[in-house]
Amino acid sequence: MTNTALAGAHTAPAAGIAPGLYPNLPIETYHGDRTSLSSSGARSLLAPSCPARFRYEQDHPRPRKAVWDFGTAAHRVVLGDGPDLVAVEAPDWRTKAAREERDEVEAAGGIALLAAEFNQVHAMADAIRRHPVARALFAPGSGRPEVSVFWEDRPTGVRRRARFDWLPDPRAGRLIIPDYKTCRSAEPSALARSVHEYGYHQQADWYRAAARAEGLGDESTAFVFVCQEKTAPYLVTVFEPDMTALRIGAAKNRRAIETYAACTKSGYWPGYTDEIAYLSLPPWAEIRDAEEYL
Repeated sequence: MTNTALAGAHTAPAAGIAPGLYPNLPIETYHGDRTSLSSSGARSLLAPSCPARFRYEQDHPRPRKAVWDFGTAAHRVVLGDGPDLVAVEAPDWRTKAAREERDEVEAAGGIALLAAEFNQVHAMADAIRRHPVARALFAPGSGRPEVSVFWEDRPTGVRRRARFDWLPDPRAGRLIIPDYKTCRSAEPSALARSVHEYGYHQQADWYRAAARAEGLGDESTAFVFVCQEKTAPYLVTVFEPDMTALRIGAAKNRRAIETYAACTKSGYWPGYTDEIAYLSLPPWAEIRDAEEYL
């Protein structure tokens, strides 16, 4: 990637990760940094989660799941970066031979996929290349995959981090940064629900902030999601959260950063509430039962 920003990019120091741009940082090093806050971490600090759950998950990383391996494999084929993929010629993992081959591949740092899954992720990549917008966003030679950024939040001093799926080369006009996600449904109304459920508007604001922190973009920078269904015909929808969603995402991120700073300073990571909760029935149940019994 011929990029003046990346040309001056950093190499991760042995002790801690300093603010800067890291185009070749191993994914394990990125996720293993305990001195910085990621977008997913920020989201887990707020309801319906809480600081106590965030702290527990930081101290007890979850084991790798098959669904994560599939998503990583899809990223590998679409973005051209990641662990090696190996097709195992078996219909499932029930035989001892298939499991042993899978274990050997994983021990070598790769991802083992059943032959059908291997063909599936390549078919998904082909569908991305046929989509007029997605094809342009991930065009080979137009950018670099898996670029990490670390920067300091000025109001709080909290170290923040982000890892771009794909960082485009600098060019004239508006910077558009794509993020690839696999999903059950790429139908727009289903994706709108996913924005709320998974906090994609927070992720968009977080990554736009990362780009600005490194001088890669400005307020006009767009962060778009390339969402692809995991079943044939592997339909693709590209969307950008609207301005209201981005404003809400920015406000939630600010609350999360301030919460993280306060908890780090005090050493106290509260749960859902420290007081006796006063709860009502869910609105639908209250209406139904009030009509029936009151």
